[in-house]
Amino acid sequence: MSVTSELRRTVADLHRELTKYELVIWTAGNVSARVPGQDLMVIKPSGVSYDDLGPDAMVVTDLHGKLVEGEYAPSSDTAAHAYVYRHMPEVNGVVHTHSPYATAWAARGEPIPCVLTMIADEFGGEIPVGPFALIGDDSIGKGIVETLRTSRSTAVLMRNHGPFTVGATPRAAVKSAVMLEDVARTVHFALQLGKAEPIEQEHVDRLYQRYQNVYGQ
Repeated sequence: MSVTSELRRTVADLHRELTKYELVIWTAGNVSARVPGQDLMVIKPSGVSYDDLGPDAMVVTDLHGKLVEGEYAPSSDTAAHAYVYRHMPEVNGVVHTHSPYATAWAARGEPIPCVLTMIADEFGGEIPVGPFALIGDDSIGKGIVETLRTSRSTAVLMRNHGPFTVGATPRAAVKSAVMLEDVARTVHFALQLGKAEPIEQEHVDRLYQRYQNVYGQ
């Protein structure tokens, strides 16, 4: 099985995680993966039902969004994913959803404050807001890259649009999207009860270091 064939299957499987965790509706949202050692990526096609997203439905494009393999037109967010891969070589997976709580924070144009240890662990501080940008060209990708370059976060809330997450692997980017929605919901609930106190920076740094370098197997 070729590398792109394996990645098509991986990306198709990861799209099921988006529906499992209720991060998307209808045909919205997408997962992509960089093809190792090549200036290519695998991404979801545009406007195809999640029920029909098997490996054969995935498409391969170059890192400027030009279709290389596949029968369908690439996702409408392809230009944004491609820009991230061109400018963030450490990123091998990108996810975009319209998950409701994270998107609500994006609609407000408000960062999610680091008021939970889970936020410190996973995102290394507050989850930042990126600029408003129209879909269709590099504008969204530029906003993602510019915002994440000054943050340890793997997630950005693109203003009036929704969340994008990145990862060293496609699965890591999906995990970030799942965790993002969870903390966006919890912090929303907390703020309904009153003020939520941010964690002190020295503690954020220690939590992030432990989780990223010690936690797990």
